[in-house]
Amino acid sequence: MTQSVPKNETQAVPNNSTQNVTHFGGRRPRHSDRLALEEGIQYLTCGVGDETFALNVAQVREVLDLCPFARVPNMPAYVRGMIDVRGQTVPVIDLRVKFGMSPVEPSDTTRIMVLEVVTGNRPLVIGALTDRVIEVTSLDKGEVGPPPEIGISWRSDIIRGIGRRLGKFVIVLNLNKVFAIDNLMAD
Repeated sequence: MTQSVPKNETQAVPNNSTQNVTHFGGRRPRHSDRLALEEGIQYLTCGVGDETFALNVAQVREVLDLCPFARVPNMPAYVRGMIDVRGQTVPVIDLRVKFGMSPVEPSDTTRIMVLEVVTGNRPLVIGALTDRVIEVTSLDKGEVGPPPEIGISWRSDIIRGIGRRLGKFVIVLNLNKVFAIDNLMAD
């Protein structure tokens, strides 16, 4: 089923098992790594552990129910395997493991977000395993800032900003940096 996302409208993403694919209609990813967040951008919010992350819907191809993975030997622990998405082989990255959290058994809310990212000058399609998909929404106006300074060196380049939605922190990810080849190989 195709789901269109009107601008500036919040829309919950279906969770029932009869609807296994949510499309985010022909939008192409933006190739900008700027920290500034444009007003009016729609985000797909997802939960990993207790944290809420936001992904620009322009980089979200679709959301899938959990499906079996083909395991690949000698891959990093955060690569769960490969899936077939309409004839295309797509690697699936476990966001819990990628972000340093303990892996958990999948649940009824576990989803695979099929994402379009750019690493270097090369576009990639990657599946991202998440504990739950929450909604497509805008973040609260005036509530998005840069990643915090914490006095030590850390990989803040994967974060475009810290926002708020309904009073909760939302970490806006820079997907091109999260899934950059050097970041994938470094772990």
